[in-house]
Amino acid sequence: MTATAEVAGAAQEPDRPSGGAGRDGETRRTVWVALAANLVICVAKGIGGVVAASPALLSEAAHSIADSLNEVFLLASLKRSRRPADARHPFGYGMERFFWSLLAAVGIFVTGGCFSVFQGIEALRSGGSESRHGYVIGLVVLVVALAAEGASLARALLQVRRAARAGGRSMAAEVRAGRDPALRTVLAEDSTACAGVLLAIAGIALHMVTGEIAYEACASILIGVLLVYVAYTLGRAARVQLVGEAADPGVQREVREFLVRQPEIDTVTALLTMRLGPDSVMAAARIDLTPGYDSETVENAMVRIRREVRGRWHELDQVFLDVTDAAATRRGAAADGHP
Repeated sequence: MTATAEVAGAAQEPDRPSGGAGRDGETRRTVWVALAANLVICVAKGIGGVVAASPALLSEAAHSIADSLNEVFLLASLKRSRRPADARHPFGYGMERFFWSLLAAVGIFVTGGCFSVFQGIEALRSGGSESRHGYVIGLVVLVVALAAEGASLARALLQVRRAARAGGRSMAAEVRAGRDPALRTVLAEDSTACAGVLLAIAGIALHMVTGEIAYEACASILIGVLLVYVAYTLGRAARVQLVGEAADPGVQREVREFLVRQPEIDTVTALLTMRLGPDSVMAAARIDLTPGYDSETVENAMVRIRREVRGRWHELDQVFLDVTDAAATRRGAAADGHP
């Protein structure tokens, strides 16, 4: 049985609004908390680094500048990605989230990672000395920064925990899934910031005890390497989503099994999915219908199946059913010499 224009049109009913607005509000609050923490400690680290002439502290200041700029990017992405679909973007603007998270990764790499490595190399090359007063300033600033970054990280982890409970997954599985690029970026930034502050504290303390600036310079380089790695990881995840990431294999399997169970569907010859946003997925299925149904029955069945798919899997808000003649397709493939 082949598809008619009427069946194709009937299978497309008006899309319902996305249900991720509540989660976006929570993510927005998490980003604002991270931005406030980074702005405060950025100023403290910058002043402390200049006064104490500490390369590790200046590296941490660059890290905080990068994080603050990235939070601005993420806030922009949360707003822009919720614009309604229009003629130029019929599937909405959900992919804005992936684009801005990619920019955030680039910002971490350039502003944070590269500057920190450069600062450490310069300290090794030129040497330097710090007074005990400078050590005290640096350590006090870093302890305050660790407390602020820890509070921001706790907020991000709390949101991850809630999302994991809602999805029936562990926190580790939720972090690996990483569907919300804004939350993923904040979580990575805060975790890296806490690790970076600990490295800076260790570098300054060893410099203070031994009098060798190499320890502090190495801490600065390690902070830079850590930031470069985090930027690479975030950028790779954003790239995968930007070029068209499929839905979870488990979801694809469940949808295919559901379609096969429908009495009107004989076979499912293909099922393609693509993520359009953190909570939006397009699913396109090529199906062959069971013989014996009239056009009106097929039309009603397509509307019902599409509605049930969207009701069971809420993220599948764009569903397309392409009715084909599987037997004719197989005959054509055999005639062309394909298996």
